[in-house]
Amino acid sequence: MSTAELHTLTGAYALHALPEDERIAFERHLGACEACAQEVRELSATAARLGLAVSAVAPPAMRGRVLREITTVRQEAPPHGRRARSGTSPVRAGRWSSYALAACVAAAAAFGGVAVWQNQVAQDARQEALQARQQSEQLARVMAAPDARTSSGALKGGARGTVVVSQSANRAVFLASDMSRPPGGKVYQLWFNDDGSMRSAGLMDPSATDDTVLLNGPVDGASGMGITIEPAGGSKQPTTQPVALMDFPDS
Repeated sequence: MSTAELHTLTGAYALHALPEDERIAFERHLGACEACAQEVRELSATAARLGLAVSAVAPPAMRGRVLREITTVRQEAPPHGRRARSGTSPVRAGRWSSYALAACVAAAAAFGGVAVWQNQVAQDARQEALQARQQSEQLARVMAAPDARTSSGALKGGARGTVVVSQSANRAVFLASDMSRPPGGKVYQLWFNDDGSMRSAGLMDPSATDDTVLLNGPVDGASGMGITIEPAGGSKQPTTQPVALMDFPDS
């Protein structure tokens, strides 16, 4: 399969729709193509949000029933007003008008609530896509900065890591290849090494063996970075021995 063809598989990969041989070939391609890797991250995030946008449709008869109740059920008269219709007690008339009002409120809440919820899901998806795009732009600025410096090294298990640091941008990027997946329920967490004090710098995608991560937060005075295995969601401080420690390149 040609490289040009591989570039077209981002959508199918994000939806887990590739045959096994194409999936393997595309995952190898992802390790060398940041553009495709970023597009897969954005498409996966959007697909996850759209998957939540499932609304409960009200029964077809509800609208007609509510409208019938409105036209046939009399509003309860004030105590000092007109008498109730013949054969209908004031209590019963009041009870039915309460039921009709409750039905109207319930219908309005159901229709309005679904609309508000769907709108919120769409807004969340747009916000997530915007954040992914902003992160991609920041990552590109670090990689292309005139003062960008690179340091690479071997990691455990035959993996390889590269860190790119730009002092002018005050940011760092970590690129990993051939990383083994963390144990179930665990995640790789990145840390800035501030003279022996570890400061969280974000999480890696636990499903990716190759990943490019813009470290969270400024480099400031950090001399290097580390990687530990932490519970899903990350930890405030490292809870395990580092699986990797890397010095930042000299400026």
